Amino acid sequence: MTGTTLDDYTDRYARRVRGMTASEIRALFAVASRPEVVSLAGGAPYIAALPLDAVGEMLGRLGSEHGVTTLQYGIGQGTLELRERICEVMTLSGIDAGCGASPEDVVVTVGGQQALDLVARLFLDPGDVVLAEGPTYVGALGVFQAAQAQVAHVPMDADGLIPEALEAAIDDLARAGRRVKFLYTIPTYQNPTGVTLSEERRERVLDICERAGLLVVEDDPYGQLGFEGEAPAPLRARRREGVFYLSTFSKTFAPGLRVGWILAPHAVRDKLVIASEAQILCPSGYAQAAVATYLGTMPWRQQLKVYREVYRERRDAMLDALADLMPEGTSWTTPAGGLFVWASLPDGLDSKAMMPRAVAARVAYVPGTGFYADGTGTDAMRLNFSFPPPERIREGVRRLAGVMEQEIAMRRVFGAVGGAGGRRGRPGSDVPGPDLA
Repeated sequence: MTGTTLDDYTDRYARRVRGMTASEIRALFAVASRPEVVSLAGGAPYIAALPLDAVGEMLGRLGSEHGVTTLQYGIGQGTLELRERICEVMTLSGIDAGCGASPEDVVVTVGGQQALDLVARLFLDPGDVVLAEGPTYVGALGVFQAAQAQVAHVPMDADGLIPEALEAAIDDLARAGRRVKFLYTIPTYQNPTGVTLSEERRERVLDICERAGLLVVEDDPYGQLGFEGEAPAPLRARRREGVFYLSTFSKTFAPGLRVGWILAPHAVRDKLVIASEAQILCPSGYAQAAVATYLGTMPWRQQLKVYREVYRERRDAMLDALADLMPEGTSWTTPAGGLFVWASLPDGLDSKAMMPRAVAARVAYVPGTGFYADGTGTDAMRLNFSFPPPERIREGVRRLAGVMEQEIAMRRVFGAVGGAGGRRGRPGSDVPGPDLA
């Protein structure tokens, strides 16, 4: 076979592979990891805040004293010990036995990403539609794309997903004869905006989905990382049926262990386990034992408080730097928890086109286009505050502001650079209805 493209296997791939593209965040990692670059791009937790000596000793004992079991195959659903510990963790958020949370209905996954993929495998056929906030988590967009589903974005404002826009999207898609399977939502400290769905809207969103016969997939990686009081109760704490609750220990313990979970309606549990076994046979016994032992022997609730204080300080450093340094016309969200700020740019600036110049100035961020299925979002960027220390955050914002000032000056001299077709609207502003990708 003689190839005429860089990839000689192009005509052999399955149809579902067509259109797969690399995540804009992953593409940035090689650049952002350079020591001279201030990275505001990733979403890494500050692992150095853990008691690493104690964690290291614990991990060593799991291998030397319990390796016969921790290094062996396990069951597809995950160990009972860990599933019981997960139920204890969920109780902190209000998801308890009173609302149907049981170890029997928990499925352990390889991080939150596999949890998303399992739900997609069970419910999405090619051409189905998923409703999701606009913007939304880039990893979810990749999962839905791989399932050959389409995403309809529903606008947000400062109080989260707009219920009226959700109703309109459902009605519009029904009239067009499109099949919507579920709403995917990150209602608490959302990635990428940091916005939290208000208490009143949570009930309305659930009511709308129930009337429309839509499942709800609630992704909650950040709910226990609040800085300003308690977060509203998760959607799963309010409704038992039709709500899938996904979470992970990647943000509250260690992402390298890759341990997450799904709390599913009881009827679906077995199918999730079968799908997981087809993918991975069983989750890592060692990683599960590490998380279960950490939760059973170490002061993990106190560690959550440590993370909250660290991230609050860094959030404040970012907000102060943005207020002091950003050019006129820039706006941003004020997250009450989580890891991210969403910044909207002055008119005419394009976050994707500006990225090479930012890297040249030794600062990295994620362009807003990565969080929309249809490539819009050029007027925004995601900024992470969890990993860099406060002084680096301020330096990164200073460098970024300098790049933006240069872009504004160039625009004044030469006119618009790049296209403005990707503008999408900002939290709290008038925004267009959902678009299908």
